[in-house]
Amino acid sequence: MSVKLLDQTRRIGKLLHDNASRVVIFSDICACLGELLSASCLVVSAKGKILGIHDHPDSPDLSVLLKDTVGDLIDSQLNERFLSVLSTKENVNLQTLGFERAVSRNSAAILFPVYFAGERMGTTFIYRSGNMFDVEDIILGEYANTVIELEIMRALYEEDDEARRMRMNLSSAMESLSQSEQKAVNCLLKELPEMEGNLITSRVAEKYGITRSIIINALRKLEGAGVLEATSMGMRGTHIRILNGELKNRLSQ
Repeated sequence: MSVKLLDQTRRIGKLLHDNASRVVIFSDICACLGELLSASCLVVSAKGKILGIHDHPDSPDLSVLLKDTVGDLIDSQLNERFLSVLSTKENVNLQTLGFERAVSRNSAAILFPVYFAGERMGTTFIYRSGNMFDVEDIILGEYANTVIELEIMRALYEEDDEARRMRMNLSSAMESLSQSEQKAVNCLLKELPEMEGNLITSRVAEKYGITRSIIINALRKLEGAGVLEATSMGMRGTHIRILNGELKNRLSQ
């Protein structure tokens, strides 16, 4: 490995150490890789959603099939072609991916499948005008793609941790409710199809044969536990916003 390549891999690896915010840094990795390779770089989910992007000014214009904003979806047929690539494919002719011959001429691309636990999570796509990608470019891309896989893994674990925390918080909150209060909350949820909305608690109480005071007590306890927010809207009733998405799942069982 050349000293240059070693320095380049260290620059990419440093992104992980500097990421104190714990926010997935796909665009930062794309920008770093794009700068090192004088190329544009894109990280796309398996569903075609752009997770990270870097546009190099000298790269070919692929905006016909690609978007340029994180969160946008790329062309569905292009994403299918991405997903059909099961291992690293270097110096791909852009025309084989569906781009016009005019933009494909004198251009090169690399496709890196992104996997986690054997499951296809997306694709890293690097492309540029001019020179083909050499061995060191491919090694650098492979390393960056591994970092991307690590970031996806971390994001998934953090989502699992958050879901676990919310379930535990809800379990504690539910234990503080009496059976009649649990029934009251269940009745409220039946009348609240979305995660938030306005309800007139007196009408809910009358419809389900419970007292309004039980409903109010249940709402206060869940609000104190951070499970929901309940705000009086006067004649318009009470505005309820569910903060813990596990609530509906728990009471619908």
